[in-house]
Amino acid sequence: MSDLKNWPVLSLLKKDFISEIHTVLIFGSISNEAIILTKDDDVYALGTNQSGCLGTGDTQSSLYPVKIEILCKKNMKTFAFGIGPHVLGLTSKGEVFSWGHNGFSELGNGSSHNGVTPTKVASTFEDKAIIAIACGSHHSLALNDDGEVYGWGQNTCGQVGTGISTNQNTPRKINSSLTGKKIVHIFCGQTSSMAVTKCGEVYAWGNNSVGQLGIGTYINQLNPMKVSGLTGTVIVRVVCGYSHTMALSDEGDLYVWGGNGYGQLGVGTKSNTCVPVKLSVPEMGRVCDIAAVHSNHISAALAEGGKVFMWGQCRGQVITTPILTPLLYLHDVLACYSTPSVMHEPLVLYGNDETSILDCLKQAFDDPTSSDLTIQVQGKPIFVHKALLKIRCQYFRSMFQEHWTENNQSVIEHDEFSHDVYKSFLKYLYTDEVDLPPENALELLYLANAYFETQLKRKCVQTIKRGITVDNVAFLYKTAIEYNAQELEDFCFKFALNHMTAVIQTTHFGKLDEVTLKTFITKAAQAGAFKS
Repeated sequence: MSDLKNWPVLSLLKKDFISEIHTVLIFGSISNEAIILTKDDDVYALGTNQSGCLGTGDTQSSLYPVKIEILCKKNMKTFAFGIGPHVLGLTSKGEVFSWGHNGFSELGNGSSHNGVTPTKVASTFEDKAIIAIACGSHHSLALNDDGEVYGWGQNTCGQVGTGISTNQNTPRKINSSLTGKKIVHIFCGQTSSMAVTKCGEVYAWGNNSVGQLGIGTYINQLNPMKVSGLTGTVIVRVVCGYSHTMALSDEGDLYVWGGNGYGQLGVGTKSNTCVPVKLSVPEMGRVCDIAAVHSNHISAALAEGGKVFMWGQCRGQVITTPILTPLLYLHDVLACYSTPSVMHEPLVLYGNDETSILDCLKQAFDDPTSSDLTIQVQGKPIFVHKALLKIRCQYFRSMFQEHWTENNQSVIEHDEFSHDVYKSFLKYLYTDEVDLPPENALELLYLANAYFETQLKRKCVQTIKRGITVDNVAFLYKTAIEYNAQELEDFCFKFALNHMTAVIQTTHFGKLDEVTLKTFITKAAQAGAFKS
């Protein structure tokens, strides 16, 4: 989520149109182009239309949205852009469309002529569905559902990964060290490329003039090379700036490397580094998400508690250590402080400026002026509405039956759960959101299980996953089994597998009962954990 008012190119959009936006991507040399996907699956574009990057069939600029007919009703999934600019669009069926600048064959259509209309990138994907796309300044990557990576476009630094340094005018599968590896994420810097494997390894190739590949040298790489400095660390996300790279581990640790002339590594200096460095900022705590984009030198991170930090080149200033911002979303950092103000990934909207029913319900929670029932927990009152509780929760629906003898009672007490957890549960009934920290979400999971709240159980699992550590994973794994939380069980098992040596030495692992321990060891053996 983000405030669209922070993006000037959208300033002339009418409220009715804004309310229909599902996804938007803003790009361009001065953040002056936008691709918009509406809720009813139509695609629009507006802006200066440099190199035909709007895909409207011509190079005519427009202050107002123009429909891209060929992409409408195609179930578009996401978009990516280069500096040219060129644009890639990915459908839910796994088809890739390209348009815009093509001087380096970044459209993958076999030519070097600009494309003013989206064209499907043809049969070079071997009829396999594409699940992710990424763009550097003038090159493109695609990832299929088998975990294979394709590259095309400008290749002067080896960023396409073909083993040579000549441009590639159609998609070509990247083999060499990626052969047999299941890739799950792809990313592009200006003239570099990164890939993350299923087991959390990072591979890099392309331009390495300032160490942006993180491989310990400053030599360009024509083929993917493993970032060995991250060995033993499970990486779940990588983002690339113009010449720097950031990686986020499954434990919430942030690693940085590459160009640092604008302080974009956040280490307090402006010196480059060619190996991953763990960024230690006590006030950030655990990092949940990160952002950077190949067209500028800014970095941003979303930390625990919803805190948003930024550093690097921020509106012309050099910020060498992360600073806390008053912003709520990573997109807003790019909108307000980066140059150019472009998006690091498409923004998916979840609401609009109009007051919705959900907004009204949020405001009504714990409001003594409108409530008709007080629930007392540990001596503290929580003001609620009986009708809403009956609608939203089977537990209360059963409680407030007609034959209930305390129907006229205005205050009831609950002492089975703590005040903070029970209040969070009641607030969830109003907002459909869970606002507890990970360490308290386990008690909420107990409550959700007792009240047969399946959706709440899933939300608790997502919250708990953000707080998982080597020390508590065995306990959470056992708890997930007890409460039939399959998603959490699978996540804990994979996490434990990735950190097996450390996990088996923890107190919680030693306390696992015989059946749980035997099941875990059997699954670990099947996953190849004990191969010699």
